[in-house]
Amino acid sequence: MSLWGGRFLDESNKLFKKFNTSLPFDYILAQEDIFASIAWSKALLETGVLTKKEQKKIEHGLISLKQDIDINPEQILKSDCEDIHTWIEINLIERIGDLGKKLHTGRSRNDQIATDLKLWCKNKIQILLKNILNLQKSFILIAERHHDVIMPGYTHLQRAQPITFAYWCLSYVEMFKRDFTRLEDALKRLDVSPLGSGALSGTAWNIDREKLAVHMGFSSSTNNALDSVSDRDYVIELLASASISMMHLSRFSEDLIFFNSSEANFIELSDSITSGSSLMPQKKNPDALELIRGKCGRVYGSLFSTLVLLKALPLSYNKDMQEDKESLFDAIKIWNDSLLISSLVLKNIKLNNLLCYEAAEKGYSNATEVADYLVKKGITFREAHHISGKIVLHAIHNNKALKDLDLSQFQEYSHLIENDIYQHITLEACLEKRVSKGGVSSKQVQEVIKKEKIRLNII
Repeated sequence: MSLWGGRFLDESNKLFKKFNTSLPFDYILAQEDIFASIAWSKALLETGVLTKKEQKKIEHGLISLKQDIDINPEQILKSDCEDIHTWIEINLIERIGDLGKKLHTGRSRNDQIATDLKLWCKNKIQILLKNILNLQKSFILIAERHHDVIMPGYTHLQRAQPITFAYWCLSYVEMFKRDFTRLEDALKRLDVSPLGSGALSGTAWNIDREKLAVHMGFSSSTNNALDSVSDRDYVIELLASASISMMHLSRFSEDLIFFNSSEANFIELSDSITSGSSLMPQKKNPDALELIRGKCGRVYGSLFSTLVLLKALPLSYNKDMQEDKESLFDAIKIWNDSLLISSLVLKNIKLNNLLCYEAAEKGYSNATEVADYLVKKGITFREAHHISGKIVLHAIHNNKALKDLDLSQFQEYSHLIENDIYQHITLEACLEKRVSKGGVSSKQVQEVIKKEKIRLNII
């Protein structure tokens, strides 16, 4: 059964009917559709379309339908209905009789789906916000636990300057802070109700749309029905937020994949989130992280496909817009799963402290300190940079760390270098000099950890 058969003489072609249906994916909107339908029945009561007794009967019918769906959501998929709205209306009529046919008075599937989708997005955003916070907590806890572990920082995948593992963790806390606020901002723009917009020009019934919006948990109602039923900016914005956050998760994954490699060996990942090789018994592969990195592209694809879908689409609603859901549902699931898996990865990570320290030393990450030392002796930075480069080259040729060079070897390149050079080029000295805001010194790191623990309510 369809909701629009009166205009047509012939039945739908079976192939077209299958091609046209959205029930296999929009069935997950059942809870939102029932919630909005109950709210709509109360609006119809206020306009006089329904009596109080009729409204209560419709509401009880919808609640009983929701309870059945809670027990077995996939029962819906056994139907040949066109979409979730059709399925709910037909099943409501079966339960309460012809009274169920009154519910759709003044309402279109155009404003119905826009409302359902916004409600779904609102619910998912709350879950995502919670999981972003939980991931930040995981970073803070592991940063606090390993605050003194020194490791090399990288540029161009070359060892650059020494940092601490805690400092590395805090960099990702900053990224996910931005993801959190970006999502909060998206929620503000999404939080307006389109219900009562009808097909495209509003409803002929005297519905108090502001009251209806607040009743459903929206901050307000939309101002223009034509825009309301065709607006999918919130889908694009949510997918854009997902894409940026997945980019952060992918970079996090790549860092740990490298740190976990045999070449770096800075960390060891838990057996619980790795797998082995079917051929090589010695392998322990970082599959969880590689999957996050790979699925990032899939989320990007969802964003791009939605942008292309809406490009040059005329107002108002067009059937093309049915294609917004599968990519949105898929992308949000991937994002949420990736946040959960990332927290799991951090929870059980082990650090190889000694190897981290040795890598920072061997990479001449303290070379900048030699240049800064010479600047303090009165040499211009550009000249000091050149001298320290020559010293590093000398150390490389002699297979020595800078701290292992004799004073005479330093003085071959500048007579201003004295015995106090050694206290300036220890890794610890390199770190502790960086005391300005955002720096890597232990003082700065500890202050940030303290502030973040307060913000995240970590006891």
